[in-house]
Amino acid sequence: MLWYLGRRLLQVIPVFLGATLLLYALVFLRPGDPVAGLGGERGLPEAVQEQIRQQYNLDEPFIVQYLLFLKGVFTLDFGVDFRGRDILDVIAQALPVTFQLALMALVIEAVFGIAFGLIAGMRKGGIFDGTVLVISLLVISVPTFVIGFVLQFVMGVKLGWFPVTVGRDPNFYSLLLPAIVLAATSFAYVLRLTRTSVTENLSADYVRTARAKGLSRSQVTGRHVLRNSLIPVVTFLGADLGNLMGGAIVTEGIFNINGVGGTLYQSIIRGENITVVSLTTVLVIVYILANLLVDLLYAALDPRIRYA
Repeated sequence: MLWYLGRRLLQVIPVFLGATLLLYALVFLRPGDPVAGLGGERGLPEAVQEQIRQQYNLDEPFIVQYLLFLKGVFTLDFGVDFRGRDILDVIAQALPVTFQLALMALVIEAVFGIAFGLIAGMRKGGIFDGTVLVISLLVISVPTFVIGFVLQFVMGVKLGWFPVTVGRDPNFYSLLLPAIVLAATSFAYVLRLTRTSVTENLSADYVRTARAKGLSRSQVTGRHVLRNSLIPVVTFLGADLGNLMGGAIVTEGIFNINGVGGTLYQSIIRGENITVVSLTTVLVIVYILANLLVDLLYAALDPRIRYA
Protein backbone atom coordinates (compact mmCIF):
# COMPACT_ATOMS: atom_id res chain seq x y z
CA MET A 1 0.00 0.00 0.00
CA LEU A 2 2.78 2.46 0.93
CA TRP A 3 4.70 1.44 -2.19
CA TYR A 4 1.61 2.13 -4.31
CA LEU A 5 1.12 5.56 -2.72
CA GLY A 6 4.82 6.40 -3.14
CA ARG A 7 4.67 5.53 -6.82
CA ARG A 8 1.65 7.75 -7.27
CA LEU A 9 3.44 10.62 -5.51
CA LEU A 10 6.36 10.29 -7.92
CA GLN A 11 3.94 10.46 -10.84
CA VAL A 12 2.47 13.67 -9.46
CA ILE A 13 5.73 15.63 -9.77
CA PRO A 14 5.94 15.74 -13.60
CA VAL A 15 2.19 16.39 -13.77
CA PHE A 16 2.53 19.41 -11.48
CA LEU A 17 5.57 20.77 -13.33
CA GLY A 18 3.97 20.28 -16.75
CA ALA A 19 0.66 21.86 -15.72
CA THR A 20 2.25 24.90 -14.06
CA LEU A 21 4.63 25.42 -16.99
CA LEU A 22 1.74 25.33 -19.44
CA LEU A 23 -0.34 27.72 -17.33
CA TYR A 24 2.56 30.11 -16.89
CA ALA A 25 3.29 30.08 -20.61
CA LEU A 26 -0.34 30.66 -21.61
CA VAL A 27 -0.68 33.63 -19.26
CA PHE A 28 2.67 35.36 -19.63
CA LEU A 29 3.25 34.78 -23.34
CA ARG A 30 -0.09 36.18 -24.44
CA PRO A 31 -0.03 39.39 -26.52
CA GLY A 32 -0.07 42.74 -24.75
CA ASP A 33 1.91 44.45 -22.03
CA PRO A 34 0.14 44.51 -18.63
CA VAL A 35 2.58 47.09 -17.29
CA ALA A 36 1.87 49.55 -20.11
CA GLY A 37 -1.83 49.48 -19.31
CA LEU A 38 -1.47 50.27 -15.61
CA GLY A 39 -1.58 54.02 -16.16
CA GLY A 40 -4.82 53.96 -18.10
CA GLU A 41 -5.18 56.29 -21.09
CA ARG A 42 -2.38 58.59 -19.92
CA GLY A 43 0.06 55.71 -19.40
CA LEU A 44 3.06 55.54 -17.11
CA PRO A 45 6.47 57.12 -17.65
CA GLU A 46 8.94 54.76 -19.26
CA ALA A 47 11.19 54.84 -16.19
CA VAL A 48 8.31 53.76 -13.94
CA GLN A 49 7.37 50.96 -16.33
CA GLU A 50 10.95 49.70 -16.34
CA GLN A 51 11.05 49.75 -12.54
CA ILE A 52 7.84 47.69 -12.35
CA ARG A 53 9.20 45.17 -14.86
CA GLN A 54 12.33 44.74 -12.75
CA GLN A 55 10.28 44.37 -9.57
CA TYR A 56 8.18 41.58 -11.07
CA ASN A 57 11.07 40.00 -13.03
CA LEU A 58 9.29 40.72 -16.31
CA ASP A 59 12.59 41.74 -17.89
CA GLU A 60 14.02 38.25 -17.37
CA PRO A 61 13.82 35.40 -19.94
CA PHE A 62 10.70 33.28 -19.75
CA ILE A 63 12.37 30.21 -18.21
CA VAL A 64 13.98 32.37 -15.49
CA GLN A 65 10.59 33.88 -14.68
CA TYR A 66 9.07 30.40 -14.43
CA LEU A 67 11.83 29.10 -12.14
CA LEU A 68 11.47 32.14 -9.87
CA PHE A 69 7.74 31.49 -9.78
CA LEU A 70 8.33 27.84 -8.80
CA LYS A 71 10.64 29.02 -6.03
CA GLY A 72 7.82 31.24 -4.74
CA VAL A 73 5.37 28.30 -4.86
CA PHE A 74 7.62 26.01 -2.80
CA THR A 75 8.47 28.78 -0.31
CA LEU A 76 4.87 30.08 -0.16
CA ASP A 77 6.04 33.51 -1.30
CA PHE A 78 3.97 34.56 -4.30
CA GLY A 79 4.96 38.22 -3.98
CA VAL A 80 2.54 41.13 -4.34
CA ASP A 81 0.16 42.15 -7.12
CA PHE A 82 0.12 45.46 -9.00
CA ARG A 83 -1.99 47.02 -6.24
CA GLY A 84 0.50 46.09 -3.54
CA ARG A 85 -1.55 43.29 -1.99
CA ASP A 86 0.21 40.16 -0.80
CA ILE A 87 -0.95 37.42 -3.19
CA LEU A 88 -0.83 34.80 -0.44
CA ASP A 89 -3.33 36.91 1.52
CA VAL A 90 -5.53 37.17 -1.56
CA ILE A 91 -5.46 33.38 -1.93
CA ALA A 92 -6.13 32.90 1.79
CA GLN A 93 -9.25 35.07 1.53
CA ALA A 94 -10.64 33.62 -1.70
CA LEU A 95 -9.76 29.92 -1.50
CA PRO A 96 -11.71 28.90 1.66
CA VAL A 97 -14.96 30.31 0.24
CA THR A 98 -14.61 28.48 -3.07
CA PHE A 99 -13.42 25.30 -1.36
CA GLN A 100 -16.45 25.32 0.97
CA LEU A 101 -18.76 25.91 -2.00
CA ALA A 102 -17.14 23.11 -4.04
CA LEU A 103 -17.15 20.72 -1.07
CA MET A 104 -20.85 21.36 -0.43
CA ALA A 105 -21.57 20.76 -4.12
CA LEU A 106 -19.51 17.55 -4.04
CA VAL A 107 -21.47 16.22 -1.04
CA ILE A 108 -24.80 17.09 -2.68
CA GLU A 109 -23.97 15.39 -5.97
CA ALA A 110 -22.42 12.35 -4.25
CA VAL A 111 -25.22 11.69 -1.75
CA PHE A 112 -28.19 12.31 -4.03
CA GLY A 113 -26.54 11.08 -7.22
CA ILE A 114 -25.49 7.74 -5.70
CA ALA A 115 -28.81 7.28 -3.88
CA PHE A 116 -30.99 8.00 -6.92
CA GLY A 117 -28.66 6.05 -9.21
CA LEU A 118 -28.76 3.02 -6.92
CA ILE A 119 -32.56 3.05 -6.76
CA ALA A 120 -32.84 3.53 -10.53
CA GLY A 121 -30.38 0.69 -11.20
CA MET A 122 -32.19 -1.67 -8.83
CA ARG A 123 -35.49 -0.83 -10.53
CA LYS A 124 -34.30 -0.75 -14.12
CA GLY A 125 -37.12 -0.13 -16.58
CA GLY A 126 -39.52 1.16 -13.93
CA ILE A 127 -41.24 4.51 -13.59
CA PHE A 128 -38.60 5.89 -11.20
CA ASP A 129 -35.80 4.80 -13.52
CA GLY A 130 -37.36 6.44 -16.55
CA THR A 131 -38.17 9.63 -14.65
CA VAL A 132 -34.68 10.21 -13.25
CA LEU A 133 -33.08 9.44 -16.61
CA VAL A 134 -35.23 12.10 -18.30
CA ILE A 135 -34.56 14.64 -15.54
CA SER A 136 -30.81 13.97 -15.56
CA LEU A 137 -30.67 14.35 -19.35
CA LEU A 138 -32.54 17.65 -19.07
CA VAL A 139 -30.12 18.92 -16.40
CA ILE A 140 -27.10 17.95 -18.52
CA SER A 141 -28.57 19.74 -21.54
CA VAL A 142 -29.15 23.06 -19.76
CA PRO A 143 -26.08 25.32 -19.19
CA THR A 144 -25.07 26.02 -15.59
CA PHE A 145 -25.68 29.75 -15.83
CA VAL A 146 -29.27 29.14 -17.00
CA ILE A 147 -29.92 26.81 -14.03
CA GLY A 148 -28.35 29.42 -11.76
CA PHE A 149 -30.49 32.31 -12.96
CA VAL A 150 -33.69 30.21 -12.90
CA LEU A 151 -33.14 28.90 -9.36
CA GLN A 152 -32.02 32.33 -8.18
CA PHE A 153 -35.23 33.89 -9.52
CA VAL A 154 -37.60 31.13 -8.37
CA MET A 155 -36.14 30.17 -4.97
CA GLY A 156 -34.58 33.53 -4.12
CA VAL A 157 -36.84 36.20 -5.56
CA LYS A 158 -40.27 34.56 -5.85
CA LEU A 159 -40.28 32.08 -2.96
CA GLY A 160 -37.73 33.80 -0.73
CA TRP A 161 -36.25 30.52 0.50
CA PHE A 162 -32.63 31.55 -0.04
CA PRO A 163 -30.67 34.81 -0.21
CA VAL A 164 -30.46 36.16 -3.76
CA THR A 165 -26.76 37.03 -3.39
CA VAL A 166 -24.10 35.88 -0.94
CA GLY A 167 -21.97 39.02 -0.60
CA ARG A 168 -18.92 39.37 1.64
CA ASP A 169 -20.16 37.30 4.60
CA PRO A 170 -20.84 33.77 3.29
CA ASN A 171 -22.29 31.09 5.54
CA PHE A 172 -23.65 27.59 5.07
CA TYR A 173 -27.22 28.73 4.41
CA SER A 174 -26.31 31.46 1.91
CA LEU A 175 -23.99 29.07 0.02
CA LEU A 176 -26.57 26.25 -0.16
CA LEU A 177 -28.37 27.47 -3.30
CA PRO A 178 -25.12 28.23 -5.19
CA ALA A 179 -23.87 24.76 -4.18
CA ILE A 180 -27.02 23.18 -5.61
CA VAL A 181 -26.52 25.08 -8.87
CA LEU A 182 -22.85 24.11 -9.03
CA ALA A 183 -23.66 20.45 -8.31
CA ALA A 184 -26.56 20.14 -10.75
CA THR A 185 -24.71 18.95 -13.86
CA SER A 186 -22.31 16.69 -11.95
CA PHE A 187 -25.25 15.24 -10.00
CA ALA A 188 -26.82 14.12 -13.28
CA TYR A 189 -23.57 12.43 -14.37
CA VAL A 190 -23.11 10.70 -11.00
CA LEU A 191 -26.71 9.46 -11.12
CA ARG A 192 -26.38 8.01 -14.61
CA LEU A 193 -22.92 6.55 -13.89
CA THR A 194 -24.12 4.87 -10.69
CA ARG A 195 -27.25 3.56 -12.38
CA THR A 196 -25.26 2.03 -15.25
CA SER A 197 -22.66 0.49 -12.93
CA VAL A 198 -25.32 -0.99 -10.62
CA THR A 199 -27.19 -2.46 -13.57
CA GLU A 200 -24.03 -4.15 -14.85
CA ASN A 201 -23.05 -5.53 -11.44
CA LEU A 202 -26.51 -6.94 -10.76
CA SER A 203 -26.00 -9.44 -13.58
CA ALA A 204 -22.44 -10.36 -12.55
CA ASP A 205 -21.55 -13.92 -11.52
CA TYR A 206 -20.45 -12.96 -8.00
CA VAL A 207 -23.87 -11.44 -7.31
CA ARG A 208 -25.65 -14.61 -8.42
CA THR A 209 -23.26 -16.60 -6.21
CA ALA A 210 -24.02 -14.37 -3.23
CA ARG A 211 -27.74 -14.85 -3.76
CA ALA A 212 -27.28 -18.60 -4.08
CA LYS A 213 -25.51 -18.60 -0.70
CA GLY A 214 -28.67 -17.23 0.86
CA LEU A 215 -27.57 -13.63 1.52
CA SER A 216 -30.40 -11.16 1.95
CA ARG A 217 -31.18 -8.50 -0.65
CA SER A 218 -29.74 -5.74 1.55
CA GLN A 219 -26.51 -7.70 2.11
CA VAL A 220 -26.07 -8.38 -1.59
CA THR A 221 -26.78 -4.75 -2.45
CA GLY A 222 -24.60 -3.15 0.22
CA ARG A 223 -21.69 -5.58 0.41
CA HIS A 224 -21.33 -6.53 -3.25
CA VAL A 225 -23.32 -4.45 -5.74
CA LEU A 226 -22.91 -0.95 -4.29
CA ARG A 227 -19.30 -1.38 -3.23
CA ASN A 228 -18.15 -2.52 -6.67
CA SER A 229 -20.38 0.00 -8.43
CA LEU A 230 -18.76 2.89 -6.55
CA ILE A 231 -15.31 2.40 -8.12
CA PRO A 232 -16.04 4.37 -11.35
CA VAL A 233 -18.16 6.84 -9.38
CA VAL A 234 -15.28 7.59 -6.99
CA THR A 235 -13.05 8.21 -10.01
CA PHE A 236 -15.49 10.80 -11.33
CA LEU A 237 -15.99 12.46 -7.93
CA GLY A 238 -12.25 12.76 -7.34
CA ALA A 239 -11.68 14.48 -10.66
CA ASP A 240 -14.82 16.57 -10.23
CA LEU A 241 -13.59 18.37 -7.10
CA GLY A 242 -11.04 20.26 -9.19
CA ASN A 243 -13.62 20.83 -11.92
CA LEU A 244 -16.07 22.24 -9.37
CA MET A 245 -13.54 24.72 -8.04
CA GLY A 246 -12.71 25.83 -11.56
CA GLY A 247 -16.35 25.86 -12.65
CA ALA A 248 -17.31 27.94 -9.62
CA ILE A 249 -16.35 31.06 -11.61
CA VAL A 250 -19.78 31.19 -13.28
CA THR A 251 -21.70 30.36 -10.09
CA GLU A 252 -19.75 32.87 -8.03
CA GLY A 253 -20.49 35.52 -10.61
CA ILE A 254 -24.24 34.83 -10.51
CA PHE A 255 -24.47 34.90 -6.71
CA ASN A 256 -21.82 37.59 -6.09
CA ILE A 257 -19.48 35.31 -4.13
CA ASN A 258 -16.02 36.65 -3.34
CA GLY A 259 -14.12 33.45 -3.98
CA VAL A 260 -11.49 32.20 -6.40
CA GLY A 261 -13.76 32.70 -9.40
CA GLY A 262 -14.47 36.37 -8.69
CA THR A 263 -10.84 37.06 -7.85
CA LEU A 264 -9.64 35.36 -11.05
CA TYR A 265 -12.08 37.33 -13.15
CA GLN A 266 -11.02 40.67 -11.67
CA SER A 267 -7.33 39.75 -11.98
CA ILE A 268 -7.74 38.85 -15.65
CA ILE A 269 -9.50 42.16 -16.33
CA ARG A 270 -6.71 44.12 -14.60
CA GLY A 271 -3.94 42.13 -16.27
CA GLU A 272 -2.53 40.85 -12.96
CA ASN A 273 -0.88 37.80 -14.48
CA ILE A 274 0.98 36.70 -11.36
CA THR A 275 -2.30 36.58 -9.38
CA VAL A 276 -4.00 34.57 -12.14
CA VAL A 277 -1.15 32.04 -12.32
CA SER A 278 -0.88 31.74 -8.52
CA LEU A 279 -4.61 31.08 -8.05
CA THR A 280 -4.68 28.63 -10.94
CA THR A 281 -1.66 26.81 -9.53
CA VAL A 282 -3.49 26.38 -6.24
CA LEU A 283 -6.40 24.83 -8.17
CA VAL A 284 -3.94 22.45 -9.84
CA ILE A 285 -2.60 21.40 -6.42
CA VAL A 286 -6.15 20.80 -5.14
CA TYR A 287 -6.92 18.72 -8.25
CA ILE A 288 -3.78 16.59 -7.75
CA LEU A 289 -4.49 16.05 -4.04
CA ALA A 290 -8.07 15.05 -4.84
CA ASN A 291 -6.83 12.41 -7.26
CA LEU A 292 -4.38 11.08 -4.66
CA LEU A 293 -7.32 10.74 -2.27
CA VAL A 294 -9.18 8.80 -4.94
CA ASP A 295 -6.23 6.39 -5.17
CA LEU A 296 -6.48 5.77 -1.42
CA LEU A 297 -10.22 5.19 -1.68
CA TYR A 298 -9.56 2.70 -4.48
CA ALA A 299 -7.56 0.61 -2.05
CA ALA A 300 -10.47 0.65 0.38
CA LEU A 301 -13.05 -0.30 -2.25
CA ASP A 302 -11.02 -2.78 -4.32
CA PRO A 303 -9.08 -5.42 -2.33
CA ARG A 304 -7.05 -6.30 -5.44
CA ILE A 305 -5.15 -3.00 -5.13
CA ARG A 306 -4.37 -3.60 -1.45
CA TYR A 307 -3.10 -7.13 -1.98
CA ALA A 308 -1.13 -6.17 -5.09
